[in-house]
Amino acid sequence: MIRVVVAEDQALVLGALCALIGGAPGITVVGQARDGAAALALVRQVRPDVLVTDIEMPELTGLEVAAEIARQRLPTRVVIVTTFARSGYLRRALDANVRGYVLKDGPADDLAHTIRRVHTGARVIAPELAQDAWREADPLTDRERQILRLAAEGATAGRIATQLSLSDGTVRNYLSSAIAKVGGTNRIEAARIAREKGWL
Repeated sequence: MIRVVVAEDQALVLGALCALIGGAPGITVVGQARDGAAALALVRQVRPDVLVTDIEMPELTGLEVAAEIARQRLPTRVVIVTTFARSGYLRRALDANVRGYVLKDGPADDLAHTIRRVHTGARVIAPELAQDAWREADPLTDRERQILRLAAEGATAGRIATQLSLSDGTVRNYLSSAIAKVGGTNRIEAARIAREKGWL
């Protein structure tokens, strides 16, 4: 039996994914989470074979959870299920050792098939995304991405500095660098460009 944890911040979608996955032969759902921090804690606690996760969630994104699972060398394999067909997201997913990347509008049977294949050690990527994966590299560092995301949510440089234990000047430098790298004129435009390309 393949043991799966499902992470998705929208309750209705979470319920549907759990029902779909739990109804597939040979697969059981052993936990569910509504944000990235809870998903990571659950993976540490129950050590599932596979984590099925969305990308955009509170606390930590699915990509950040995957990167942390890889950093801690946890045995759980990660499958991303998302609405975002963005090559930047896929590049970051591959860098975080994500084993499966499928779109929510794909056939329902594909998800169980992906989980089974990933469990055996295969890597499964939605074919419509694979050809775009290497078109444009993500120019942002993890810290630049984190600060740009907080700034786009309305946090001031001072608040970001306090939250991340950095100086105001360091935060402003990271923001300037991020804005320049993505080709924006300000933090809002830079965040929009980065989101569209899957870098944020």
